Amino acid sequence: MATDFNWLGDLSLDVQFGYLGTERVAPRRRHPQLVCNDADNTALRVIREELSTCDSFLFSVAFVSPRAVALLLTDLLEFQGQGRIVTSDYLAFNSPAAFAELLRRQRHGIDVRIHRSPAFHPKGYVFGHGDSVTAMLGSSNLTETALVKNHEWNLRVSAARASDLGRQLQQLADKQIQDSDPLTQDWVDLYASTYKAPPPRAPRSLSGRAGVTTLVPATCSDEIQEQAAASALAETTDAGFPPARPAVLPNRMQREALAAITEARADGADRAVIISATGTGKTILSALDVRAVNPDRMLFIVHREQILDRTMQEYARVLNRPLTDFGKLAGASKQIDRPFVFATIQTLSKASTLESIDPRAFDYVLVDEVHRAGAASYLKVLKHLKPDFMLGMTATPERTDGFNVYELFDYVVPYEIRLNRALEEEMLTPFHYYGIADISFEDGTSTDEFTILTRLTSPERVRHVLDALETYGQAGIRPRGLIFCSRKDEARQLSEAFNQAKLNGKQLRTVALTGDHSIPFREEVVERLERGELDYILTVDVFNEGVDIPTVNQVVMLRQTQSAIVFVQQLGRGLRKAPGKEYLVVVDFIGNYANNYLIPIALFGDESLNKESVRQNLIAAEEIGVVAGLSSVRFDKVAEARVLASISQTRLDDMPKLRLALMAMRDRVGGVPRLWDFWRFESTDPIVLATRREHYPALVQAALKEKSDLSPRQGKALELLSHEMLTAKRLGETRLLKALLESESLEREDAREVLALHGDPASERLLDSVIDTFTLEQHAEADQKRYTVGLMQRLEGGGVALTPEFRWDYRSSRPFRTEVDDLVRTGESMAASLYDSTRAFTPGRQYSRKEVCRILGWPRKYTSTLYGYRADVATGDCPIFVTLHKGDGIASSTAYEDALLDQSTMLWYSRSRRTLASAEVDHIVKGRVKLSIFVKKDDAEGSLFYYLGDATPLNFEETTMPGDGGKPLPIVRMHLKFEEPIQASLFDYFHPVVTV
Repeated sequence: MATDFNWLGDLSLDVQFGYLGTERVAPRRRHPQLVCNDADNTALRVIREELSTCDSFLFSVAFVSPRAVALLLTDLLEFQGQGRIVTSDYLAFNSPAAFAELLRRQRHGIDVRIHRSPAFHPKGYVFGHGDSVTAMLGSSNLTETALVKNHEWNLRVSAARASDLGRQLQQLADKQIQDSDPLTQDWVDLYASTYKAPPPRAPRSLSGRAGVTTLVPATCSDEIQEQAAASALAETTDAGFPPARPAVLPNRMQREALAAITEARADGADRAVIISATGTGKTILSALDVRAVNPDRMLFIVHREQILDRTMQEYARVLNRPLTDFGKLAGASKQIDRPFVFATIQTLSKASTLESIDPRAFDYVLVDEVHRAGAASYLKVLKHLKPDFMLGMTATPERTDGFNVYELFDYVVPYEIRLNRALEEEMLTPFHYYGIADISFEDGTSTDEFTILTRLTSPERVRHVLDALETYGQAGIRPRGLIFCSRKDEARQLSEAFNQAKLNGKQLRTVALTGDHSIPFREEVVERLERGELDYILTVDVFNEGVDIPTVNQVVMLRQTQSAIVFVQQLGRGLRKAPGKEYLVVVDFIGNYANNYLIPIALFGDESLNKESVRQNLIAAEEIGVVAGLSSVRFDKVAEARVLASISQTRLDDMPKLRLALMAMRDRVGGVPRLWDFWRFESTDPIVLATRREHYPALVQAALKEKSDLSPRQGKALELLSHEMLTAKRLGETRLLKALLESESLEREDAREVLALHGDPASERLLDSVIDTFTLEQHAEADQKRYTVGLMQRLEGGGVALTPEFRWDYRSSRPFRTEVDDLVRTGESMAASLYDSTRAFTPGRQYSRKEVCRILGWPRKYTSTLYGYRADVATGDCPIFVTLHKGDGIASSTAYEDALLDQSTMLWYSRSRRTLASAEVDHIVKGRVKLSIFVKKDDAEGSLFYYLGDATPLNFEETTMPGDGGKPLPIVRMHLKFEEPIQASLFDYFHPVVTV
């Protein structure tokens, strides 16, 4: 990476900006900053950013948690300099597990020390950068909440090492070493032997946070509440009642769900389905609704007998009824005369059983895991029963077998608790996902879809896997893990190899479990894992769903991701809460798989089929540091490059994927979906759907064979609206069209008022640009031929109106009106949600050259000549387009060495054959035009560029570059200083450090 810039000079500018006056132009990278954990301004973000660039660090912190170390694990592993962490046993806050994690970091080159002060209470982070030093000092300890969630006050400051502040920080660091001792295993063992956890803090509210919720004394912690609730499930009194407990009350999300179910019944629904992520308390929720309805008789249907006893215990406690009121209909047990019957589908669906049950015998029927209801056994039972109300429950309504869960329940979905929100509400155990590169063999290849078994189970790969499990697993805590393999023989052979090896010095205990094994054997193996008699179960898709193993603390992916649904199901096996379980570790071994693009889709629940969206989610996870519920997602550099390469090389919007998306949404809404349905349900990107063909109805016809009643003229109008208005990336187009659909015409001033966003009328240039979107006046000739005619016309006096043909079609054709309204509604909501209306371009979003022309108010026909940059003095704008990594076939005269030097600086070259006297360069260096910088990594990203921000030219000079014949060509080189530093993760994204 180029470094020809004056770092200390930049620091001087930042010091002046930070302490003397904000009118000074400065990079704003090392100015003093308050870090309060607001939005993405978190202590974690600062630490990660500094670790990626510093050559030394010192953390001096009183308190450390294992989860905080897990959040920073990838950063610490990749750090190449001198690192030191100083902490203590003050107030016994730090658990033995925390010290075990720190001791393991010591094995990876971090110097960890225990301070001898009896009241050690600092919270400081110091980072060395060559001739400078940066410190973040304040209130954040090294705990996950202090780094991300808590309201903290920290000050981030920088200084030259030779400055007084630099000297003071160095003296402080030296004193820390003098007054501390290295952490040792003996010290950790002694601490653990005498450790007593401090008393829990009183909670601030009595609202529950897991599936089981009770009123408890205010002095109980969340974990104590969960332990108390869990123990209640297995206990009963001699009288057959659950032991006396406070009444079970719903938590906040359960209250919302109960209210929604009640409202659905009030609206006349006699059946409904609840979508609730695994581990979020579906059973307790259903019991609470049964308690509210108070039916005379109830039937609960499950697919496995093993969960009946626990479910009956939970219901007895919620309903406060004796266990004699609860009957089991499974196997040899035929207690069908009880008020509350719990049945397996296998027993219930038998003809002899079902025929003996009156269809109206039960007022309320519940169906657990209702996505299985497409089976003949379920359909037979549900067709026979005629309850007053039926409630289905599932975590995965989307099916690949063609069965429509939504249709079975009349498309009534009162409430959804998806995975991300469940994590945010702390209903599940947080997870830390580590995407790491699978083994690189001696020939330079890695695992892929075609890797032979002998390589998958080779001693080299076994060692690679075990090394990773030692590195990323929780220190001091024996694993209870599920390892998902790609094939049965791989699972068996790896299990045999693991059983001959040690992990963290202890003999490994594993079992391979496949669909070939009997259910009793599977259950025995699961019980052994729960009891701690096994470390890992290696399996092939056996545990995708329907298995409850709360103590699982590791999920390991040793196979390619072939389905986002299956990925989430396998991840969910480890997300249930359990006493003593702080978090789940997920280790995903990423080879050179074509399907790697599915990993971010699954992790972030991104169904958009939009590459920009998928990349943005990856970038945001790196930028903010955490995802829902203080979980985290981190990739090592090789793994990240493999995922990004898969995204670039995959056609996300091919017809098979779009057809599946359309069919799934049709199932969801009970008919041909609108674009609005995809937007409101956060599914496929409406722009992808509307622009894949001429318009959305054309896509629907091609994919679903649903013909539209549109005339050719109406089709052309929809094509224009889909490709020009919906993609506008601003609110102007939809607002103007919406106003004209309601009015015959608008005077110019009225139109400007319509486009006003913040009180002031829109500028003349903005108004003309918006009107041009519909009139086609300034479009390229190819677009004018494509759309044939515009949809608006200018009036004498400057006003605007719809064309008579468009207005007639809109008023007279209901199908056409429906499509137009759908485009307007969806486009307006998307523009308002995704783009900053206070500025022309939104940093971090992608734009094409044509979209830049539209937003700047330039003629769209400029697009074909807008390569590199265009300095337009008339409008005062100069967009600059940079492709950082040029293709091999590019001419020497255009192989510019543009580079991002840091988050505030870009090294940029003008066109060849230019000098400082050239008119366009003179406009730039003299500040006559505003520079807006758009960057893409390479041509594989297509026609879209990331907007990084506006910039100021500095340090411009004339130089030369080689021409095609080797003759030097004059060129101007300069630094572009961004007005605001670009996102750290976006900066990292543009700097690949590995070769895939």
